[in-house]
Amino acid sequence: MWRYDPPLRDMRFVIDEVLRAPAAWPAMRGYEDVDADTAAAVLEEAGRFSAEVLAPTNGPGDLEACHWADGEVRTPAGFREAYQAFVDGGWPALACDPDCGGQGLPELLNAALFEMLVAANHAWTMYPGLLHGAYEVLHQHASGWLRDTYLPKVTSGEWLSTMCLTEAHAGSDLGLLRTRAVPGADGAYAITGNKIFISGGDHDLTPNIVHLVLARLPDAPVGTKGLSLFLCPKWLPDGRRNAARCDSIEKKMGIKGSATSVMSFDGATGWLLGEPNRGLQAMFLMMNAARLHVALQGLGHLEVATQNALRYTAERLQSRSPSRPAGTPAAAADPIVLHPTVRRQLWTLQARTESARVLCYWTAQALDEEHAHPDEAARQAAGDRATLLTPVLKALMTDYGHHGADRALGLWGGHGYIHEYGIEQLVRDSRIAMIYEGTNEIQAIDLLLRKVLPDGGTRLRALLDWAADQCEGSVHADAARAGLQAVGDAVAALLADAATDAELPYRAADDLLFALGEALLGAAWARSEAVAAQALASGQGDAAFYTAKRQLARFHFDWLGAELAHRLDQVRAARAPLPFLPLP
Repeated sequence: MWRYDPPLRDMRFVIDEVLRAPAAWPAMRGYEDVDADTAAAVLEEAGRFSAEVLAPTNGPGDLEACHWADGEVRTPAGFREAYQAFVDGGWPALACDPDCGGQGLPELLNAALFEMLVAANHAWTMYPGLLHGAYEVLHQHASGWLRDTYLPKVTSGEWLSTMCLTEAHAGSDLGLLRTRAVPGADGAYAITGNKIFISGGDHDLTPNIVHLVLARLPDAPVGTKGLSLFLCPKWLPDGRRNAARCDSIEKKMGIKGSATSVMSFDGATGWLLGEPNRGLQAMFLMMNAARLHVALQGLGHLEVATQNALRYTAERLQSRSPSRPAGTPAAAADPIVLHPTVRRQLWTLQARTESARVLCYWTAQALDEEHAHPDEAARQAAGDRATLLTPVLKALMTDYGHHGADRALGLWGGHGYIHEYGIEQLVRDSRIAMIYEGTNEIQAIDLLLRKVLPDGGTRLRALLDWAADQCEGSVHADAARAGLQAVGDAVAALLADAATDAELPYRAADDLLFALGEALLGAAWARSEAVAAQALASGQGDAAFYTAKRQLARFHFDWLGAELAHRLDQVRAARAPLPFLPLP
């Protein structure tokens, strides 16, 4: 009943026509030989793997879940075979440096790959989901034999990696971490402490696991400034088992095929990555990559919920619709897709999904430009855009991904509550994306308090101006630009008022982030509509596809635009004091 069909046509529309990425790649360092045909071949093969190899393991893996015994984890049936096929296909190395064994393809294509993987099987994708971030950390901070031993294995995916940050008493506040690292005479360190919520802390997919662990040196200062980063493998280079153990795995609401582990390090051998007491800065390379991948999880959830809802509502006969398209024969019961309330929900899902894809891919393209654009000023501008967009995407996409799946479940009626129909698993799986890699509330604080206020909104104004430029040629350009301007005005007022109310940015942060996200989705639809209108005017391509794009754009501005106004009202309402609750 539940299936995943990779949306290759829409992916090509965004990459080739909206972003015009293939036209830009030849001028970028390292991407000179990448063209539209290369992109199409990558997307097609990634789609085949996701739909034919990975998706069939999703529902059964949820029912079987992972099993732990004596410190070892066994993943659900089919997970190992799917992962081996993933490695054999070269997918882990897609966007990695060729000098390290990578394929050197754009991050944009890697983003499309991970959208498809998550839509096919979120739990399985948790295992390779951290690989690119681990690659970045090792690429920039490992040296000598450490680099030679571990970087190639991580790049190829032969060895998987973890990100060991969280401790029971230190979730969002990493400054409270207690794990210790004591230096030895041989240059190694003895790491002692406990970590929780470690994705893939143990599994049977690869022969070794490379743990990247935040810990404190004996003389480290307090807080986050005293954290160092260490590489601590499951198996040591001499073949001995390291003293890093998975003590248990969590019984969870969702992503049950992902081994969420409790880890203990009992004098485990590790090696310093980067400089002492600067581990958090090194780990941010991994965290930022993970946050973009989590945003893509939200997109994947939206996509697979939407396409399955469309299929089910077209087949489910129930009651007579008050209206029918011309030529539809009268019947005792109609497909529920004809009912107005169902149509509205489906239009909302479709509009959210397709504009979310533009926004996610825009961000991935900005990362490529930051890395490889020939002009230094363009690289800086792209990096600034990506810095601002990352927290917006993580919060916005995961919120819409989960709540979109939750609303879609109702279209199945009682069947939606039953596992075999698929949507209830998606609702459970998608909820975690709003929490890990920094809760969505933390993303909002990060955006406003760390990335907008410190420079007086300079980078944000540049992002809004860039987004306004993307609206050129659209019949919705004025509406989209008005939304962007309204966000800019709200931020300017907030900056002024924050001078006399230090708590105000914290009260307004959530709604400000979503207001910015809504305005950017408007810009995405304006850009998509302009491209579709131009294609229709030229008489080339699939007229039905481009007409649907224009209809979805109109639906966004007619039906969903009120969400931006609501969020801005909430930003203004945040000026009212927020009393403390009485303590129990």
